[in-house]
Amino acid sequence: MTAANLVLGLDVSTTATKAILLDRDGSVVGIASSEYDFESPRPLWAEQDPDLWWTAAKEIIPTVLREAGASADDIAAIGASGQMHGMVLLDENDEVVRPAILWNDGRTQAQCDAMREAVGRERFISITGNEALTSFTATKMLWVREHEPASWARARHLLLPKDYVRFKLTGEHALDVNDGAGTVLFDLKARTWSSEVLKALDLDPAMLPRTVEGPEVVGTVSEEAAAATGLRSGTPVVGGSGDQASNAVGVGAVVPGIAAMSVGTSGVIFVPTAGPAIEPNGRLQAFCHAVPGTWHLMGVTMSAAGSLKWLREELAPDKSWDELTALAEPIPPGAEGLVFLPYLSGERAPYPDPLARGAFVGLTVRHGLGHMVRAVLEGVAFSLRDVFELVRETAPDPLRDLRATGGGINSALWKQIIADVLGVPISLTRTAEGVATGAGILAAVAAGWYPTVGDASEAMVEVTDTTAPGPNAGAYEAAYAVYRSLYPALKDSFAALSEV
Repeated sequence: MTAANLVLGLDVSTTATKAILLDRDGSVVGIASSEYDFESPRPLWAEQDPDLWWTAAKEIIPTVLREAGASADDIAAIGASGQMHGMVLLDENDEVVRPAILWNDGRTQAQCDAMREAVGRERFISITGNEALTSFTATKMLWVREHEPASWARARHLLLPKDYVRFKLTGEHALDVNDGAGTVLFDLKARTWSSEVLKALDLDPAMLPRTVEGPEVVGTVSEEAAAATGLRSGTPVVGGSGDQASNAVGVGAVVPGIAAMSVGTSGVIFVPTAGPAIEPNGRLQAFCHAVPGTWHLMGVTMSAAGSLKWLREELAPDKSWDELTALAEPIPPGAEGLVFLPYLSGERAPYPDPLARGAFVGLTVRHGLGHMVRAVLEGVAFSLRDVFELVRETAPDPLRDLRATGGGINSALWKQIIADVLGVPISLTRTAEGVATGAGILAAVAAGWYPTVGDASEAMVEVTDTTAPGPNAGAYEAAYAVYRSLYPALKDSFAALSEV
């Protein structure tokens, strides 16, 4: 038990690294962030220099301490979370071999096919809980081995994005079981690496880091990292988790029945389960939760708030987010016959198809920018409903509470549209930074403040607001039915366009 009264949570996301300071009851006493971008050097590619994450961490950690009026001695423990599935390769000197390949990279379809053939599709899903998809880390490893043999020959260690930042803090190679399951090299039931999958794919287990549970201490802040960040050397650093499991902890989705929804760059529906629950066709992801002894189901739509970001950057860069969404306010539900498919980065659930493409369907001369904004807001909501319905069918326990985070939820209009389309109330908690908060809660358990993640979540998470479905809820059914018909109708066209 430590006398320090704060924990630090880090969120290494696709577009920014954030730091949050929490006190013992979960109140936010400081927050800081540093933004960056990722590169897309070729179609379907998404890469990032890992040094961006560490540079950002070195900037924001002293900033959040200074702005909170806190000192390094006030921090009892540190938790890290971040974007899932990214591949960071280190050489024998722990130098980065090549830019990280990110979760939203879609180049590895051939490697997915090879994995299914090597293991057997049904067997692969039964072991890992997942279909072989381009998002997952294992496919990226096989791609580098095939296409960049010189880089592969140098590679000695695999880490994921937040694990690289933790490595820079502690010098330890480690991976929590949530992100481990997200590599699809895990035996889901055993919560560790699958020797069968590794053997079938001819991957060396020596490349893989040791695995830990979310609140387990991995190491302590090194003297070198302390000098770079202003932290106290010897401060414990825990395993943490991928962003979605951490977000679930941050909003209290740590037991079956309480679901988490994130409307960030991607959109996610996340449901804890008491045991491994596998969707037999691989349309949902089944991973280990950050909560020891717990698993979860997760469905992802690849471009949620990312779709609105794209629209703003390409068609209305002079407008603020509030001005943009205000254009959609007077447009009636259904956007007067305009439907948007949000498959700008391919899709994952319920259609695991990296070749899926975004589209406006139904455009006429009467449609303006406001209609397009409304169609984007509704199209993302329809995609979330696709995921929600599939999760509800697969989860063994009924869903009684849906708690939301992410930039998209900051829009009252979008939040209401999603509640109307899903047909369920959406609750908010007192912090919008669920991922970093979840990382801090895991650190609070390691600090000895609470005996379990459930206890810590109950004490540190507070629901503040709930949006119920409104009078427009039924008005979306016709547009949703059209939306549901479009992917099957356009699937072959999307595949053909990928060859153009």
